Amino acid sequence: MDWIYETNPENTVRFTLGIEGSRPLICIGVNPSTAEPDNLDPTLRSVHKKAGIHGFDSWIMLNLYPLRETAPKKLPPSPDLNLHLENLRHIGRIFARSSPVIWAAWGTLITKRPYLVNCLEDIHMISLDYNCKWTTLGKESKAGHPHHPLYLSDSSEMKEFDIGAYLSALRRLS
Repeated sequence: MDWIYETNPENTVRFTLGIEGSRPLICIGVNPSTAEPDNLDPTLRSVHKKAGIHGFDSWIMLNLYPLRETAPKKLPPSPDLNLHLENLRHIGRIFARSSPVIWAAWGTLITKRPYLVNCLEDIHMISLDYNCKWTTLGKESKAGHPHHPLYLSDSSEMKEFDIGAYLSALRRLS
Protein backbone atom coordinates (compact mmCIF):
# COMPACT_ATOMS: atom_id res chain seq x y z
CA MET A 1 0.00 0.00 0.00
CA ASP A 2 1.41 3.36 -1.04
CA TRP A 3 0.60 6.35 1.13
CA ILE A 4 -0.15 9.86 -0.06
CA TYR A 5 1.02 12.24 2.65
CA GLU A 6 1.80 15.92 2.18
CA THR A 7 2.61 18.27 5.05
CA ASN A 8 4.71 21.33 5.65
CA PRO A 9 8.27 20.90 7.06
CA GLU A 10 7.11 21.68 10.61
CA ASN A 11 4.23 19.17 10.35
CA THR A 12 1.79 21.82 11.61
CA VAL A 13 -0.15 21.58 8.36
CA ARG A 14 -1.44 18.56 6.48
CA PHE A 15 -2.63 18.92 2.91
CA THR A 16 -3.28 15.29 1.99
CA LEU A 17 -3.37 11.88 3.61
CA GLY A 18 -4.56 8.74 1.93
CA ILE A 19 -3.88 5.52 0.13
CA GLU A 20 -2.90 5.46 -3.54
CA GLY A 21 -5.37 3.61 -5.75
CA SER A 22 -7.14 3.69 -9.08
CA ARG A 23 -10.58 4.59 -7.69
CA PRO A 24 -10.21 6.75 -4.58
CA LEU A 25 -12.99 8.24 -2.49
CA ILE A 26 -11.94 11.81 -1.79
CA CYS A 27 -13.18 12.86 1.63
CA ILE A 28 -13.30 16.53 2.60
CA GLY A 29 -13.37 17.45 6.26
CA VAL A 30 -12.83 20.73 8.12
CA ASN A 31 -9.21 20.50 9.25
CA PRO A 32 -6.65 17.78 9.98
CA SER A 33 -5.69 16.57 13.41
CA THR A 34 -2.76 14.30 14.27
CA ALA A 35 -3.29 11.33 11.90
CA GLU A 36 -0.36 10.11 9.83
CA PRO A 37 0.31 7.05 7.65
CA ASP A 38 0.07 3.87 9.72
CA ASN A 39 -1.26 5.94 12.65
CA LEU A 40 -4.83 6.84 11.72
CA ASP A 41 -7.15 8.59 14.13
CA PRO A 42 -10.77 7.42 14.62
CA THR A 43 -12.04 9.73 11.87
CA LEU A 44 -9.64 8.35 9.27
CA ARG A 45 -10.22 4.76 10.35
CA SER A 46 -13.90 5.45 9.64
CA VAL A 47 -13.08 7.02 6.25
CA HIS A 48 -10.93 3.99 5.34
CA LYS A 49 -13.67 1.54 6.32
CA LYS A 50 -16.50 3.41 4.59
CA ALA A 51 -14.52 3.82 1.37
CA GLY A 52 -14.18 0.03 1.19
CA ILE A 53 -17.84 -0.55 2.05
CA HIS A 54 -18.86 1.66 -0.88
CA GLY A 55 -16.62 -0.04 -3.44
CA PHE A 56 -13.63 2.31 -3.55
CA ASP A 57 -10.14 0.81 -3.65
CA SER A 58 -8.56 3.73 -1.81
CA TRP A 59 -9.25 7.05 -0.13
CA ILE A 60 -7.73 10.51 0.17
CA MET A 61 -8.47 12.93 2.99
CA LEU A 62 -8.49 16.64 2.20
CA ASN A 63 -9.68 19.52 4.34
CA LEU A 64 -11.28 22.92 3.99
CA TYR A 65 -8.37 24.41 5.91
CA PRO A 66 -5.08 22.51 6.35
CA LEU A 67 -3.91 23.70 9.79
CA ARG A 68 -3.58 20.77 12.23
CA GLU A 69 -5.76 21.32 15.26
CA THR A 70 -7.56 18.69 17.34
CA ALA A 71 -10.37 21.13 18.19
CA PRO A 72 -11.73 23.10 15.19
CA LYS A 73 -13.02 25.81 17.53
CA LYS A 74 -9.33 26.59 18.22
CA LEU A 75 -8.64 27.44 14.58
CA PRO A 76 -7.46 31.04 14.16
CA PRO A 77 -10.19 33.68 13.83
CA SER A 78 -9.02 34.53 10.31
CA PRO A 79 -7.29 32.37 7.72
CA ASP A 80 -3.72 32.57 6.49
CA LEU A 81 -4.31 33.34 2.80
CA ASN A 82 -1.01 31.80 1.67
CA LEU A 83 -1.83 28.59 3.53
CA HIS A 84 -5.29 28.51 1.96
CA LEU A 85 -3.86 29.00 -1.53
CA GLU A 86 -1.31 26.23 -0.96
CA ASN A 87 -4.15 23.94 0.17
CA LEU A 88 -6.06 24.74 -3.03
CA ARG A 89 -3.00 23.82 -5.13
CA HIS A 90 -2.78 20.41 -3.44
CA ILE A 91 -6.53 19.87 -3.86
CA GLY A 92 -6.35 20.76 -7.55
CA ARG A 93 -3.58 18.21 -8.08
CA ILE A 94 -5.65 15.49 -6.39
CA PHE A 95 -8.78 16.34 -8.39
CA ALA A 96 -6.75 16.30 -11.63
CA ARG A 97 -5.43 12.78 -11.19
CA SER A 98 -8.64 10.80 -10.88
CA SER A 99 -12.32 10.78 -11.76
CA PRO A 100 -13.15 12.53 -8.53
CA VAL A 101 -15.91 11.29 -6.28
CA ILE A 102 -15.97 13.69 -3.35
CA TRP A 103 -17.49 12.79 -0.01
CA ALA A 104 -18.68 15.95 1.77
CA ALA A 105 -17.92 15.09 5.41
CA TRP A 106 -17.37 18.24 7.47
CA GLY A 107 -20.45 18.07 9.68
CA THR A 108 -21.55 21.13 11.61
CA LEU A 109 -17.88 21.97 12.22
CA ILE A 110 -17.99 24.19 9.13
CA THR A 111 -19.82 26.74 11.30
CA LYS A 112 -16.87 27.11 13.72
CA ARG A 113 -15.21 29.81 11.59
CA PRO A 114 -16.93 31.97 8.93
CA TYR A 115 -13.97 31.62 6.55
CA LEU A 116 -14.49 27.85 6.28
CA VAL A 117 -17.48 28.46 3.99
CA ASN A 118 -15.26 30.64 1.77
CA CYS A 119 -12.70 27.81 1.68
CA LEU A 120 -15.45 25.41 0.59
CA GLU A 121 -16.58 27.82 -2.13
CA ASP A 122 -13.03 27.91 -3.52
CA ILE A 123 -12.80 24.09 -3.46
CA HIS A 124 -16.17 23.88 -5.20
CA MET A 125 -14.89 26.16 -7.96
CA ILE A 126 -11.89 23.85 -8.50
CA SER A 127 -14.20 20.82 -8.56
CA LEU A 128 -16.11 22.33 -11.48
CA ASP A 129 -12.94 22.20 -13.59
CA TYR A 130 -12.65 18.43 -13.05
CA ASN A 131 -16.31 17.39 -13.30
CA CYS A 132 -16.28 16.06 -9.73
CA LYS A 133 -19.22 14.13 -8.36
CA TRP A 134 -20.18 15.31 -4.88
CA THR A 135 -21.67 12.76 -2.48
CA THR A 136 -22.55 12.40 1.15
CA LEU A 137 -23.30 9.48 3.43
CA GLY A 138 -26.54 9.23 5.35
CA LYS A 139 -29.01 12.03 5.94
CA GLU A 140 -27.86 15.60 6.30
CA SER A 141 -28.17 17.25 9.72
CA LYS A 142 -31.27 19.29 10.58
CA ALA A 143 -29.37 22.38 9.43
CA GLY A 144 -28.50 20.67 6.12
CA HIS A 145 -24.85 19.87 6.81
CA PRO A 146 -23.33 16.57 5.65
CA HIS A 147 -22.39 14.34 8.56
CA HIS A 148 -18.88 13.90 9.92
CA PRO A 149 -17.52 10.34 9.35
CA LEU A 150 -17.52 9.50 13.07
CA TYR A 151 -21.28 9.94 13.34
CA LEU A 152 -22.35 7.54 10.58
CA SER A 153 -23.21 3.88 10.74
CA ASP A 154 -21.55 1.45 8.36
CA SER A 155 -24.95 0.98 6.69
CA SER A 156 -25.24 4.67 5.75
CA GLU A 157 -26.09 5.02 2.08
CA MET A 158 -24.02 7.10 -0.29
CA LYS A 159 -26.05 9.63 -2.25
CA GLU A 160 -25.54 12.64 -4.45
CA PHE A 161 -24.86 15.90 -2.63
CA ASP A 162 -25.98 19.13 -4.29
CA ILE A 163 -23.00 21.29 -3.32
CA GLY A 164 -24.35 24.29 -5.24
CA ALA A 165 -27.66 24.28 -3.36
CA TYR A 166 -25.84 23.73 -0.06
CA LEU A 167 -23.57 26.74 -0.65
CA SER A 168 -26.54 28.89 -1.69
CA ALA A 169 -28.33 27.96 1.55
CA LEU A 170 -25.22 28.83 3.60
CA ARG A 171 -24.92 32.21 1.87
CA ARG A 172 -28.57 33.01 2.67
CA LEU A 173 -27.92 32.29 6.35
CA SER A 174 -24.88 34.55 6.60
